[in-house]
Amino acid sequence: MWTQSQALGTAMDKFWTLYKDVSYHEAIAVCISPHPPSTMPSHFIHPSNFSIEGITNISANNYNHYGERSFKSSIEKLREHIAAGALHNSAERCDAPKCHPETRVAVQDEVVSWIRHGDHDGVPKKLMWVTGPAGTGKTAVMGSVSDTCQGKGIVAATHFFSSFSGSADRRSKRYFVPTLAYQLVQHKALSQVADEILSAVEHNPAIFEQKLEVQLEQLILEPLRACRGRPRLLEWPKAILIDGLDECEADQYHDMTRSSTPRSKEDDQIEILSVLEKAASDPDFPFRIVIASRPEHAIKRFFADVANSMTRELFLDEKYDPDSDMALFLESKFANIRRQCQLPSSWPGSDSRAIHGRIRRGS
Repeated sequence: MWTQSQALGTAMDKFWTLYKDVSYHEAIAVCISPHPPSTMPSHFIHPSNFSIEGITNISANNYNHYGERSFKSSIEKLREHIAAGALHNSAERCDAPKCHPETRVAVQDEVVSWIRHGDHDGVPKKLMWVTGPAGTGKTAVMGSVSDTCQGKGIVAATHFFSSFSGSADRRSKRYFVPTLAYQLVQHKALSQVADEILSAVEHNPAIFEQKLEVQLEQLILEPLRACRGRPRLLEWPKAILIDGLDECEADQYHDMTRSSTPRSKEDDQIEILSVLEKAASDPDFPFRIVIASRPEHAIKRFFADVANSMTRELFLDEKYDPDSDMALFLESKFANIRRQCQLPSSWPGSDSRAIHGRIRRGS
């Protein structure tokens, strides 16, 4: 009398002999079929209540094969579609400009105060547009504000666009929403929201190829709505910070040889602004949004015509005393040179008016 293990061993030998010319999965499918071919070894006809342990686990109703391919988790799928270099604390931004100590204090305080206490304004706004000409320190301000908010635990997500440095995904809109969603998943205070975001990715893995409005809805707004009935913790973050929107370049989706109207970068920038305006208008969206960019025509028109009622504009001009900031910066650099070169303390002259004169001549 054969033992069960002997019978199973003989059946397996016949199995591999009979099905050596078909794929692994086809062979298994035949093996567990309720209507096997006549050549099927009798030990495998209508199998039940047995398993084959090892790299393969087979049951009468289904089988799982481990070893040929691995299935990615939802967080891995999401990670593949983010611009990691766009995070304010990414390795790619390790040398990014930051405000020199004691400079741009007024504008930084203005932004952080609005993020923390903007609900108490006479007419609360959900968007802030930090703007100004090139060279006014917008990116430095946003980097320093991001660090400050990170230290206070009130930053939910950041995205620093860049068309001049860093990886190519930092100049494309297609990574924008997934990058924000990924950071929400990573935030310790948003574990309930994180579960909903990852569930959305599992349910619709093709979400990353859909338009921004759909991505925003499924990856951010719906997860937030799903947590509507749950009490929000005091530790929930308060802000999403976006820098360099004017550096977002156009993604092309059609054959350029057949079209005379390629998509412009302004099209993509307005699409981003439109989804942010939609988020800010949603009562279940709890975050304030700070957007920094140059006052390009299309962006300026959007804030004036579409989002005017919900936007606070912060223009970096003489109101924030840039001359004093520059004087502090120069004085600090002069001090470093004196120490390194062992120059007398009087160098380059203790009269601060001389420094201010240089600044005025430079501007």
